[in-house]
Amino acid sequence: MSRAEQPSRRIVLAAAVAATVSGGAGAAVALDATAEAPALAQAPARTVDNRAWTTYTDWRGGTAQGTRAVAGARPGLVIATAAGTRDYTDPHTGGSAPWEYAAWTSPVHRLTVPATEVIASWNAHTPTGTWIQIELGGTYSDGTATPWYVLGRWAAGDQDIRRTSVDDQKDGKSTVWTDTLAVDDPAGGLRVASYRLRLTLYRRPGTKLTPTVWRAGAMGSDVPDRFTVPASTPGLDRELTVPRYSQEIHIGQYPEYDNGGEAWCSPTSSQMIVEYWGGRLTPEQLAWVDPAFADPQVCHAARYTFDHQYNGCGNWPFNAAYAATFKDLQGVVTRLGSLTDLETLIAAGIPAITSQSFLKGELAGAGYGTAGHLMTVIGFTADGDVIANDPNSPSNEAVRRVYKRREWENIWLRTKRYNAEGKVASGTGGVCYLYFPARPTPRQRAALTAVGVV
Repeated sequence: MSRAEQPSRRIVLAAAVAATVSGGAGAAVALDATAEAPALAQAPARTVDNRAWTTYTDWRGGTAQGTRAVAGARPGLVIATAAGTRDYTDPHTGGSAPWEYAAWTSPVHRLTVPATEVIASWNAHTPTGTWIQIELGGTYSDGTATPWYVLGRWAAGDQDIRRTSVDDQKDGKSTVWTDTLAVDDPAGGLRVASYRLRLTLYRRPGTKLTPTVWRAGAMGSDVPDRFTVPASTPGLDRELTVPRYSQEIHIGQYPEYDNGGEAWCSPTSSQMIVEYWGGRLTPEQLAWVDPAFADPQVCHAARYTFDHQYNGCGNWPFNAAYAATFKDLQGVVTRLGSLTDLETLIAAGIPAITSQSFLKGELAGAGYGTAGHLMTVIGFTADGDVIANDPNSPSNEAVRRVYKRREWENIWLRTKRYNAEGKVASGTGGVCYLYFPARPTPRQRAALTAVGVV
């Protein structure tokens, strides 16, 4: 269900966080035009800042070193002329090879919420023979600069390089924990005040191949420490029809990917929503999976979200990037501030994948406790309780669960909790993955804007 985490995605998290290409995509459900979104006028001040570069104008901005912007229905960034060649030795295979590269650096983004944590997201197409690197360079609130931190070396496949995060990045003020840049001592008042992203696009020398990056951005947050959160008022009665997949039926399968299905809550949840939006894998893409295994697409999702350094499938941006390898989908990692935010999304037909941790007695009906687990929120009952597709279930049929609203919102939104040993540990503070169409409807766009994703 979950795996022990390297020191933390939240600043003091010493426990675990969850570990639980191309196909046609179209909306898998008809959106109910009569469903009412909950009122937003009294929403509290946000503790999250999202910025993404997605438009042709965005890609023409910044500083290009051999890249160019391409227009069209889905604008992007590609290699125009290689800026040079670099050798890369893959730490997970030992193989070394030269790669042509080009780079793009974003303009400076000044955070509206000076952040204790920053998490990047990207959506890209990387044909065989290409890959990308994502870096962030920031400025602290004291005026000093961070190093250029690597937040991912990524390819959709795993034949050219091994998809990987990078450990041991720190400067005495902040540290990169797998997929999260975190200020070391937020109580001291230091924050990340601004940042730039740098994308480096790689290809085999002598070819015309190129990655295409459609979306690159980051979420900065400063969520206050809290053991409990205020109760929200129910505002929606709606359930989306989302495929149900159990991670548990995959226990023992492909243990090279984080010990098999018992740790696959993140890719299992990702696959549910990918298919909700119409994403499908071809028989050719699934041919590597043992035909005796049910739901081979879940095995596929585990393999293609796997982070070879983290040694797990729970890297948050890698899951979002996997979703965006399906036609006309995009994915981001963010934090939401309330169940009202989730209701706003569900009302527009957008399910969400949420990360939470809890003791066995803290979530009635779960039947387990976890230091980190991903679920897919698909709706709300008339009483406001949360309807979730919980992959930690013995069968696909058992995946749909109803959890009490007050219990669920607290274990998801808190940043502090007590673990099974009675020691203080951290919660994820409202982390979620959002996957949605590359060209959202007006209603979907309004919902995403309302929750701070633009």
